[in-house]
Order: sequence, then C-alpha cells, then structure tokens
Amino acid sequence: MGANMIVVRQLVGLPVAIMVGVLSLVGCGKEPVTLARQAPDVTVMTVTARDTPVTFEFVAQTQSSREVEIRARVAGFLEKRLYTEGDLVKTGQTLFQMDRKPFEASLLSAQGQLAQQQARWEVAKATLARVRPLAAQNAVSKMDLDNAVGDERQTRAAVLAAEGTVRTEQLNLSYTTIASPLTGLSSFAKKQEGSYVTPGESGLLTTVSQMDPIYVNFSLSENETLKFRDEIASGHLIFPLRSEFVVEVVLADGTVVPERGRLNFAAPSYSQDTGTFLVRAVVANPTGLLRPGQFVRVRAIGASRPNAITVPQKAVLEGAKSRFVWVINAQGKPEQRVVEVGDWYGNDWFITQGLQAGERIVVDGAIRVTPGGPLNIIAPPPPATETTAKPTATASVQDSGRRP
Repeated sequence: MGANMIVVRQLVGLPVAIMVGVLSLVGCGKEPVTLARQAPDVTVMTVTARDTPVTFEFVAQTQSSREVEIRARVAGFLEKRLYTEGDLVKTGQTLFQMDRKPFEASLLSAQGQLAQQQARWEVAKATLARVRPLAAQNAVSKMDLDNAVGDERQTRAAVLAAEGTVRTEQLNLSYTTIASPLTGLSSFAKKQEGSYVTPGESGLLTTVSQMDPIYVNFSLSENETLKFRDEIASGHLIFPLRSEFVVEVVLADGTVVPERGRLNFAAPSYSQDTGTFLVRAVVANPTGLLRPGQFVRVRAIGASRPNAITVPQKAVLEGAKSRFVWVINAQGKPEQRVVEVGDWYGNDWFITQGLQAGERIVVDGAIRVTPGGPLNIIAPPPPATETTAKPTATASVQDSGRRP
C-alpha cells in the first residue's frame, strides 16, 4: 500500500481524466482490472403458427358505372338549355329543348295524309260490302268483285303507311325534348342556345355519368398472378370461395370510404401494352364521395395464410447476404438463424422459412445481441393506447400485398 500512496501523491495536480486512467491500472499490487461485459436488455417472444388474414392492396382509379353521351337525334335549332352544368340530374329530367315548330308542322301534315287514306279505305270497304252480295247473285262480274277487293286492300295498306308516317313525326317531335336517361352527374354543354345541331358525331350535347354505384379499376401483373397461383398450390395462401373478395377503398388522404364493394369483373386476357389484366370492383356511392377518374387505393379483403408465422419487423435484422433473427437456444444463449421473409402483415413479417412454432426469439434490443452472449430478458413495453400515434401504411404499386 505504501507504493500506492507514493503514486497518489505524485498524481496531485494532474487532470482528473488522467488520474482516473492511471488509477484504473493500479490494483494494490494486483493485476490490472478489466470491466465485465454488461448483458443487454432484451424482450423475447415465443413463435406461434396461426391462420392469419391477408389483405392485398393496389393503386386504382374510379370510373362511372354508366356514362351516357347525350346527343341530338333530329336536326334543328337548339332553343334552350334547361339544366345547370355540373349538377346532379335525375332520370327523365329535361336537359335541352329544340325548336318544336317545324316538327309540329310535319306531324300535322302526316296526320292529314292519314285522314285522307282512312277516308279512301272507308269508301273501299263500303264498295266491297255492296259488290260481294251482288257477285254471289251473278249480278256483277267476277272482275268487279276482284277490283273491289283489291281497292279495299290497297287503301288499308295506305292507311298503315300513313299511320307509320304519323308515328315517325311524333317521335321526331318528342326528340326535340332531350332528357337524361339516368341519374348522374352532368358535364358542361358542348352546344349553346341558337346552335344548329344534327344527328351523328357533331350532335354531342353533353354527357351524364352515373355516380352510384361507381366502378374502381385496378390491374394485376403477370408476376403477381403467378405468385398467387404458386402460393395457393403450395397451401401457403387461401382465396375466398369463388374469389369473392370484399373491397375497401382508401382516399389519397387516408380516409377509408364507409361503403365496401365487391369484385364484379376480371378481364379475360392480359393487355399487350402493359402486361397486366384489369380487375374491377363495384362500390356503392350514395353521397357522391367518389368521383370518376379519382386515384385511390383498394384493399382486397378475404384471403388468409394457414398456419402462418409472423414476427415483428424489429426482430428481423439485415445481414450481408440475408435476413436473420436471434433464436434463444436450449442453454438460454442467442444464436443467429437465417430466415426467409414474405409479405408484410401490419408491422410484422410473414416468415416463410427458418422458424418453427414454439421457438423463442429476441424482439427488442436485437441489434445489441452477440452470438452466445449474456441476455437480460425484461418484460415487453405496454401496448400503444388510443392516444398513441400509429404508423400509417402507404400504397404498394408493384408488390401488392406487401407493406411498402
């Protein structure tokens, strides 16, 4: 101890940091002291296998379930526009009114022609009624009877033709009042009052788009469909019966549309331009929250992964060539285990290979663990409360079903 006291006296006046360093090497005549490695605090979990629901997510675009072009069906002058552009119009609501006067005149002329033909038919019928009994008594010739029968048939045919002309003119007159065939959102007017409109391509007046229900279109790539097929064949994925997925729509700001939809169409072939095929869902839209052409995200709900193993994302570490977790062996020591990960499930990974049910792995603090090193296992933190901010998933375009 005397030698140590001499060293201490000699250190008086030296900086504190230097003193601490020197004193750490002085051990009352013993060997230098080395600090013991401290065991990191970690939480652990036991791996379990359970049937887990799967939600696939895609970028999509809305489309009117029925869009109608409002066109002129007769030629004439546009007299009035009777709707407000952009408003919701009802079935049967008048949108445009054409000048009726020329069509009313044509109808009146056709009705006059019909009256003339009907009068001639009445005369022909009366003549035939007189000639028929006389011919039976041989009072008139057979030719007179044939002429009377022919006149009656010709005048009857002329009446039918005149009736057809009247109906045509009635239709043309009705076409001057242009109404909406459905309830939907109106577009701007392409023709204004006083314009001369004709049937055909130049006769487009406006469009009306049905809003309820509304279509939501998205696409599946060939790689995605092949992946789903392989997973279903291997038993790693189960689709709902007849692929009756429930569809949930998410707006750009993260708002979830209250109404859910269902799949109602899948294209029979791939697009040669994009290598994808179209899938369409139909969703109720009573409040008009969704508009045609809107970009949204869709979640297809209903699939599941049987006996799936999921682990928290923070338990999976990235190695030089693979991902791994720390598995606690029978001696309570950590050892590395290479794993293969699949899709995301919330904040967890699906583990496709590398783990078995019943094994224990390190979750919190995994980054500080060393192979075979000591561990200080602590209780996991309490779950997040309602006021705790939760992470929000964003859309995945290329790798649907996987968390972005």
